[in-house]
Formats: sequence, C-alpha cells, structure tokens
Amino acid sequence: MRILLTGGSAGGKSTFAEKLAVRFGGKLWYIAAMQPYGEESEIRIARHRAMRAEKGFETIERYTDIAGLMIPERGTVLLECLCNLTANEMFDPEGAGEDTVSEILRGIEALERQSTDLIVVTNDVGSDSGGYGELTMRYVDALGEINRVVAARFDAVFEMVCGIPLPLKGELPWEC
Repeated sequence: MRILLTGGSAGGKSTFAEKLAVRFGGKLWYIAAMQPYGEESEIRIARHRAMRAEKGFETIERYTDIAGLMIPERGTVLLECLCNLTANEMFDPEGAGEDTVSEILRGIEALERQSTDLIVVTNDVGSDSGGYGELTMRYVDALGEINRVVAARFDAVFEMVCGIPLPLKGELPWEC
C-alpha cells in the first residue's frame, strides 16, 4: 500500500506515519532527509534515531538522490519528509537543482519498486496567502507539484489535523 500523509507543522504526521509503518510490519526502513545543520540539529537527529530504533526501524540518512538509494531488503519504507528532500534537491550543491521535481518523483517510483508498503510524509504548502519572495515561491511550487503527483498516484492520502488523520483519498485496511 502507498500512503501520503500531509498537513501543517506539528500536526502529528510523523507519529502517525511511524504507527502505520509498525502496523504494516515486516522490515522497517526509515529514510530521513533532514540534514544536520549544527549541534542542535545533530542532537535532535540522534534522539529521533534512537526513538525509531526502539520501534524496530532501521534509519537510512539520505538527503538527495532518493532514486539512487538501494533498500537492502523489501519491507515497509517511511520517507520523512518531502519538504526537507525538496529543499535539499533545490538548494544543496549536490542536489538536482532545476530538475528537483522530476528527480524526486523518480526517487519515489524507485522506492515503490523496492518496498512492500510505502509511507511518505509531506507538509501542506501553498494554502496560505503567500506573499513570499521568488526563491521561496519556487520551493512552494515545486513541493506543491510533487505533492499533487504523489497524491494522485498513491492509494491513500490523509491530512493530519491535531493528531487526527482525516481521509482525503482511500482508506486503510484496518481502523486507525
């Protein structure tokens, strides 16, 4: 099954994604796209990695080039998150730059082929009034396009609001 989780910041997406992955079972892979920038983020990443390990996840840090990632064994894959991945691909010297959208979509297709179940986390962008600069709008537009394509292709899409999954498309094979 392929599931996209969207919503605002701190809406419970990551917690719900991890619960879903554990429920699907099998080998659990967590693809973390957040790059560490300084000691504070390194501490946060280490804490999250330890918490995931307790749940049975094996974490793969991957900041760009998801298409080139080889998952060692089929299982449930959780990609956290498209927001960081999009920023990395757009702005990192190692990233895809102008080809960000196609590169990320190619990467998601590669993960689909390598997983039994795939859960992707993203943020809702573009629903506010905007007023951003040109560079930020390029990011919002790219992430919005990626979100639309993935949502159309995936089996289920849920918006997380205050920790509550609201179904936008499809359903889970069991109660939440």
